[in-house]
Amino acid sequence: MQLPTLRIGPYTLDSPFVLAPMAGVTDKPFRALCRRFGAGMTTSEMTTADTSLWQTAKSRQRLDLDLQAEPVAVQIAGSDAAQMATAAQACVARGAQIIDINMGCPAKKVCRKLAGSALLQDEALVRSILTAVVAAVDVPVTLKFRTGWDPEHRNGPTIARIAEDAGIVALAVHGRTRACRYRGSAEYDTIAQIKQAVGIPVIANGDITSIEKSLEVLQLTNADGLMIGRGAQGRPWIFRELKQRLTGGNKIPPVAKKELRDIMLDHLNELHRFYGEQTGVRVARKHLTWYCEKLVNADEFRHRVVRVDSASEQIRLTREYLDESDEGITAARFVQRRGEGSVHRTGD
Repeated sequence: MQLPTLRIGPYTLDSPFVLAPMAGVTDKPFRALCRRFGAGMTTSEMTTADTSLWQTAKSRQRLDLDLQAEPVAVQIAGSDAAQMATAAQACVARGAQIIDINMGCPAKKVCRKLAGSALLQDEALVRSILTAVVAAVDVPVTLKFRTGWDPEHRNGPTIARIAEDAGIVALAVHGRTRACRYRGSAEYDTIAQIKQAVGIPVIANGDITSIEKSLEVLQLTNADGLMIGRGAQGRPWIFRELKQRLTGGNKIPPVAKKELRDIMLDHLNELHRFYGEQTGVRVARKHLTWYCEKLVNADEFRHRVVRVDSASEQIRLTREYLDESDEGITAARFVQRRGEGSVHRTGD
């Protein structure tokens, strides 16, 4: 299989494998880490289109853009066309080079405001929002959406054609309806139908958690790229592994323990610096948990490291754990611990 070429407006990405924007996960430190391992593009966490709320600490952090990493992509969400257009212009003024519109989030607090994937119920409103945002900015506009509102209303192909007609330059499709949230299996056949319905690039998303599944999804959907969310949690090097596999490397060596130590310590330090110690320690706990899901015999370390309250203790425990003897430590290997089901799911 050849490495697909993914082009978004004037930008030809170095890799067709991009990081999914995930609220509470894909902050500036994590985006930088994924780019370090070859993610072709990263997008800011979903930001409200209500610019009057942008002065909160959370919004300021979400709008702390990676201006040195082109293309700079920002995702916005809302249900009012004029408000979305204004927000898009404000993002461009801050340095955004791509505006991504969220019509894929299934969260109740988003959908009850008729935003995110709730918009898929109203195709006329979808058209109005997309047309307004495209007209408001002189940068490429993309759309992330789901296959439909519920299994009886899979209007993904129609939404895709509306988007293309409105001037959207690329689509990312999560292979579930809004009603399905993250239950069941992703519908790659519907993504394939969407790909056939339009002439703009289509990026497949949903349940892409391993190298093997990534290759399968590319074949099933004929997509131009993959958007990876959960698969990168605790495994940001998945982008490098995918590129290696598609460029001829059938055997991909696991991440060495020394490299894993450096990855984790660098990530912790950046989180502590970006958020400040108190919040940084709290945010780091979930990332440490995801790293531990990829390690053998990490239960005791995880139990201790997620309970400390200082940055220095998180760093010390992580360093000590990864500097100890090799016995019992296997990096970058997916291991299902005894008695557990699938890995933690936060959505992508």
